Amino acid sequence: MPDMLSSTKTAAALRRAARVSAESLLVLVMAAVALWILGRMWSVVWPLIVALFLTTMTWPLTRFLRRLGWAPALAAAVVTVLFLGVLAGIVALIAVPVAAQSGELADGVVEGMQKVREWAAGPPLNIGDDQISGAFDAAIARIQDSVGSMVTTVVSGVGTVFNGLVTAVLALFLMFFFLKDGPRFLPWLTRQLPGRLAVDVPVVAERGWETLGAFVRSQAFVGLLDAVFIGLGLWFLDVPLVLPLAVLTFVSAFVPIVGALFAGLVAVLIALVSNGLTDALLVLAIIVVVQQLEGNVFQPMIQSRGLGLHAAVVLLAVTLGGSLAGIVGSLLAVPAAALISVIWNYLREQLATHQQEPDADEPHTVTAAP
Repeated sequence: MPDMLSSTKTAAALRRAARVSAESLLVLVMAAVALWILGRMWSVVWPLIVALFLTTMTWPLTRFLRRLGWAPALAAAVVTVLFLGVLAGIVALIAVPVAAQSGELADGVVEGMQKVREWAAGPPLNIGDDQISGAFDAAIARIQDSVGSMVTTVVSGVGTVFNGLVTAVLALFLMFFFLKDGPRFLPWLTRQLPGRLAVDVPVVAERGWETLGAFVRSQAFVGLLDAVFIGLGLWFLDVPLVLPLAVLTFVSAFVPIVGALFAGLVAVLIALVSNGLTDALLVLAIIVVVQQLEGNVFQPMIQSRGLGLHAAVVLLAVTLGGSLAGIVGSLLAVPAAALISVIWNYLREQLATHQQEPDADEPHTVTAAP
């Protein structure tokens, strides 16, 4: 005779499932509220995040100067000025060669447009000059009809640029203060928090800081790989402006998706203008291969090793972040996943410290993990 279901056990399982569902729903609601508050404070949070990224890159030099006996304010000021100098040098390294060869590039663009026009006039398209002129006239008429929307787009673009400049300036000031007063933060935070939080939160903050530094270092290494391999390909094909394009590739690696597309588009355009269609297609093939290797092999492997995340988790985090918040989501997805992993691992450590539950009438204390 088959075993009958126990009504008592079934009711207990349903009550447990209902309790777990209610608790999970409450956690999801609190997470949604926290994200909503974060979105409302984004004008302050985003410069803070950028400043933290910049601080992780510049803190090793600041720490070295402070160990030599420099005052915190002096070390932070010198490192901030050096950082601005490096940024100015990168811009000059890209802009000066481009400006020096701007005349040659402009002539190449005109010649390339003429070649495209001659190709369109021949078979199989057989597009005549009258058709090309008509297309230009139609395009001009459409642009004239869309002046209002274009003005709106330009104004919003100007606003975006202005907000970007404000974010950059605020992030630089925050970076200076983080470099100057950063070591005081954890002791101050310990004094402000009550009870167990005075131990747990500083430990998690310190581990999160180390994880953020590992992310920035791994991202810089991935950008260096992109710059070296793509730069070698451009040098082999004798494409002009190899060094500026390599520097642009390295810098753009810190901006997911759009940075790679922009740097690749610039390289292909310069190859098309200077070397012709064949070399431009070869440059495109090199960039596609390197970007695929970087996105699917190098970056997941390097970041998973430095952040303690599996390569599949890195790929899924970038995909989810991009689908939820676009470029910013892709940029922050991996460090956010790493920070969640830090918090989860710390909670597991704390829960694993109790091998057996104490009796209800016995006093007990909770000790923090070292």
